[in-house]
Formats: sequence, C-alpha cells, structure tokens
Amino acid sequence: MSEEQKHHRAIRSYVLREGRLTTGQQHAFDTLWPQWGIDFNPAQPFIPQQIFGNDNPVVMEIGFGNGESLAHYAQHHPQINYLGVEVHGPGVGHLLLRIDELGLTNLRLIKHDAVEVMHTMPDACLQGVMLFFPDPWHKKRHHKRRILKPEFVSELARVIRPDGFFHAATDWENYSEQMMEVLSASPDFSNSAGEGKFSARPDERPLTKFEQRGQRLGHGVWDLVFNRKHA
Repeated sequence: MSEEQKHHRAIRSYVLREGRLTTGQQHAFDTLWPQWGIDFNPAQPFIPQQIFGNDNPVVMEIGFGNGESLAHYAQHHPQINYLGVEVHGPGVGHLLLRIDELGLTNLRLIKHDAVEVMHTMPDACLQGVMLFFPDPWHKKRHHKRRILKPEFVSELARVIRPDGFFHAATDWENYSEQMMEVLSASPDFSNSAGEGKFSARPDERPLTKFEQRGQRLGHGVWDLVFNRKHA
C-alpha cells in the first residue's frame, strides 16, 4: 500500500457500532462462519476466485447491512459468485443464517474494512461492485469520511474487469450529486444511463426495508450504474 493510500485509510468511512449479537447470530458465527466466512489476512493477497472453486464471475457488495439484498442476488443468480464485505457483526450473523436457510452455495462473507480488502486483490478480478446506501456523513465537515472519493474510484477501476460495473445507490441527494461528479470525472468509467444522468432503480436491486420506509416518508433514492471501460 502506498503512503498516500495509508493516509486516506486513516479516515474511516464508517463508525463501528458493533451492537450485541442475538443468540442465533452468535450460533451462526460458531457453526456457519467456518463454511461461509473468510478470515481475512491483510498481509496476504486475496484472490476471490480461489474461495469459490470455480471460474464464475465474482460480484462484491460493500457494506451489505443485514444482507437481505445480497442473499436475494445470490439466490436468483446461482451462476454468479457473490462476496459480501461488512464490518458490523450482527449483520454478518444475520446473513450467515440466511445463507443456511436458503441453501446458498455462491456467497462468501468477510468481516473487515472493504477498502483494505480491495487493496489486497489482484487487478480485474471482479465483475462488479455494489455499494447501497453507504453512510452519507451528511454534515459538511464530515464529507471527507464518505467512502466514494476519487482514490476509491481509482481502486474500483483497478479491481473491476473491463465491461464490468459499479452500482451505487443513496437516499441523500447531496451525496448522489457528489457520487455523480466523482464517477463522471473518472476516465475509467462510463455512465450507463448517459452523461450526468441517474439510472432508474434496476429490477435486480430489491427494495430494502430501509428504502421502503424512505419512500413512505417521501425521500428520494438515486441509483448510479457505471461501466468499466476497456483500457
């Protein structure tokens, strides 16, 4: 990792509010983590394809929350491997239970900082990356903590293969405008909806309870889908 990257990683894009695991979530960690969880080692290269045992494309979700959306993707697209990266233990425990309940075999989890995970990945190893409703850090003095910044987009461009995708969604208009500005400025991505345009919510992205609540309250949601250009 370069000195510049180390400097940027000193500013976290999240606050770790761990919360207590339920009895079921703790049981999931005890019994299911060895099968579906990856014990990440930042000192070693992480090659996603090696953990699935096949050559199917890999899509990563950063900050999957309770994992319901990611479980939906994995259930409906068995030909794609999914990697979920989340720092909050209760959400990881919840998704472990869903993996077991649904009998999913194409989903693996890492409980770690996603940006640090990306730094250990080889070039062009992912078909796509999803980032749904990241912490908006809505106060202006906290905007520096937002995950989607130019250096993050550069790292996305490195790990996403040509013709792959980056899909983000937020319910904060100010953050959506910043996302659009940063992604549009990247020479490595093109906007699938057209220059400066937001995408309609793809049918592939299920509505979360969080999003449904926002809709009832009249909140907007902005989706951005950008494709990785060929070099």
